[in-house]
Order: sequence, then C-alpha cells, then structure tokens
Amino acid sequence: MITLENICKTYNSGKPNSVEALKNISIHIQPGELVAIVGKSGAGKSTLMHIIACAETFEEGTYLFDGVSVSDKNDTEKAKIRNKQIGTVFQDFALVDDFSVYENVELPLYFCKNTKSQRKKAVTNALKIVGIEELKNRNVTTLSGGQKQRVAIARAIVNNPDIILADEPTGALDSKTGTDIFNLLKSLSEFGKTVIIITHDRDIAEKCTRIIEISDGKILLDDIYVI
Repeated sequence: MITLENICKTYNSGKPNSVEALKNISIHIQPGELVAIVGKSGAGKSTLMHIIACAETFEEGTYLFDGVSVSDKNDTEKAKIRNKQIGTVFQDFALVDDFSVYENVELPLYFCKNTKSQRKKAVTNALKIVGIEELKNRNVTTLSGGQKQRVAIARAIVNNPDIILADEPTGALDSKTGTDIFNLLKSLSEFGKTVIIITHDRDIAEKCTRIIEISDGKILLDDIYVI
C-alpha cells in the first residue's frame, strides 16, 4: 500500500540554513498494519508523516501509493487522496470551535459529491464507531479532551479511508484517556485500516505491531511484531 524508496527531503536547499530532514528513507507498509513512528523532536517524524499524507514534496526517491507514483500526480489529485484515502488525526484535535460535533465530522464530506442523506449516514456511522453518537449536537468547546479526540477520529474515518495517520494522538491526554484513544485506533487496524501513529510515547509505541524509529532523518530501527 505505502512504499517509500530512498526518500530525501531538504528544507531551504542550496541555502546556508538548509536542513536535511530525511535521508534515504525506505519503508514498505502493508494494509492493516498498526505502525508507530518514534523519535526525538526534530528527528524527521513530522516530515515523514506529511510526505505519506501527500502534503509534502521531496527531492529524491520514490513514493508509491497503491502502486502508483505520487510524484506523477498534480496538486488536485493529491488533495483527492488526502480527502478520500487518508484520514489524519492531530494532537490538538484541529476542530472548528463554532461547530457542533456533527458539523465537524461532516466537514470532509463537503469536498465529495455526496447528498445530504449520504452525509448523514456517513457521519452517524463514524460517530457510532468512536462511541459518541449521543454527543452529535454538542458544541465541541464543551467536550473533554478525550471526547474531542474521538470527534477528530470520527472526522478522519468519515470518508472510510484506507489509511489513518495519527500525529501524537495521545499527547494532550491523561494516561487513561490516552490508552482509550489508542485502543480505538487499534480496533480500527483490526478492521483492516492501516494505522500509522507518530508518537513520543514509548509505552504507546510498544503496543503497536511495528515500531519505526527515526534519528537525524534516518531509520534507526524497523522492528516488526514487537508485541
């Protein structure tokens, strides 16, 4: 599903302040894997996530998404991949404060040619999966951190994507709530979704079936089935 071969990414290339963020990164991720990408701040985790999400370009290497080169796609085609095939969850939730739970989850569907009834069905299903269907009319500012993250996950899965990218999904949560959110992501992988978690939390990472550790833009460790 995801194949990265010798990916190199440099910021401010050719300038005195250039930074090599990724150096010859090669990874193959199969459908249904539960992968943790770990590393210190500045290691290259976020850059790698943005490339996987088709939101960042790179100078060298090959990225195949479902066997097709991402470099051959234009910005509109990449945006369609991000909307339909990749769901992203953020540490700070990235919700619209003025919107209800339902409206936040519905947002990605406006970029698709869905009818109102189709949107309602998809949103209701996503909220049911994450266990907060009863909160659909609540304003998101009234929710707890764990509830907000469930809204964010529902929004990420509302288009039934193949891949879920979670950027520090437990970083703003207490340990119990963080474990609950991880278990929700794990259950999604058990239903066939490819789940990639970017995390500093080693305890969370060690519950995944694969750990990829990055240091200074290089892969330090790629350990499969660590549990």
